[in-house]
Amino acid sequence: MNQETLTEWNVGQNLDDLMNLDPRGYGVCRILYDGSRKLAGEPLTMHAAKKLMETVREGDEVLILTGFVLTPSLCAETDGIIGAMLLARALEKAFRAVPVLVCPEENVPAVKAIAPLTGLHLYESVEEAKRFPFSMAFLTFPKEAEKAAGRADEIIAQGLPSAVVSIEAPGANAKGFYHNAVGKDVTPLEAKADILFEKLQQKGVATISIGDLGNELGLGTLGDHLNRYIPYAAPGSCSCGCGGGLAAATRAGTVLTATVSNWGCDGMIAALAFLMKNPEILHDGELLGETIKTASRCGMVNMDGSLTPAVDGFGLKMNVLILELMRECVTYALDYAGYEPGKTWFRKVLELGFFQ
Repeated sequence: MNQETLTEWNVGQNLDDLMNLDPRGYGVCRILYDGSRKLAGEPLTMHAAKKLMETVREGDEVLILTGFVLTPSLCAETDGIIGAMLLARALEKAFRAVPVLVCPEENVPAVKAIAPLTGLHLYESVEEAKRFPFSMAFLTFPKEAEKAAGRADEIIAQGLPSAVVSIEAPGANAKGFYHNAVGKDVTPLEAKADILFEKLQQKGVATISIGDLGNELGLGTLGDHLNRYIPYAAPGSCSCGCGGGLAAATRAGTVLTATVSNWGCDGMIAALAFLMKNPEILHDGELLGETIKTASRCGMVNMDGSLTPAVDGFGLKMNVLILELMRECVTYALDYAGYEPGKTWFRKVLELGFFQ
């Protein structure tokens, strides 16, 4: 290990710690992090950002799947869509990639309103988005299971992406049922995008899943861990009687877990900004705050079903503070890398072997 690799590890750990702050105190984020960190073998934020850097090139399509519809409001939540739109911005800035958002109809008003905030032109076809610079596309996905495979094939026919990222996207359990956080059946409400994710995986496309409970698409990678430690996850423990539990069955190649899925996405983008030595890849607090408020005005709901501008119960202040701390961690580390007196401390620390 040297100064560069130690800095990378510590920045990644800082970002992981921030996205897994546990203000509620009931520890689910800690449980998920224990399982996902053991799989990654390094900070999750850096692990996911490296996967993007390994796979995405200029002009590539990157699919972003999101959109969880909640009861009793029957509206899409703010978690997921906000991270997805800001990831689209980051992918364009970092790689000049073409982000393609796949979501249920309920998210469309927010997508249309947030896109201008990100600086991206929005199109309803991948072909148009690829034709023009600073562009992204959005495609809707059906809730009817019988239409899902056909729609997946239609999307893939528009071009094979280099990566697919799911952010707070609902995932079916092994019996094909979708559940909310307390194990109730919400299958009729959710887009059946699992098959799109799986078809892309079968074609060798890199898959990244971001979630905060275990009922999200792709988090089946943590299956045994979820079943053992997450309430309502194990077979037979859900509230609906399907016998399957809330744990998603589909397994992503890379998983990133956080207290709030949007925070996980922020952390991944922050790690990407650090690795590419470009802080502008990461959005700032002002943009995040405006994005959250815009989503709420467009009918995206907080976890309680209200139109309060919040995410998973956390208001604007908490969301913005966590992001700004991530920005400070990235910018400070990049600036400090060239600080000559600091190099002595790195050398002395490394000589003593703790980080070997």
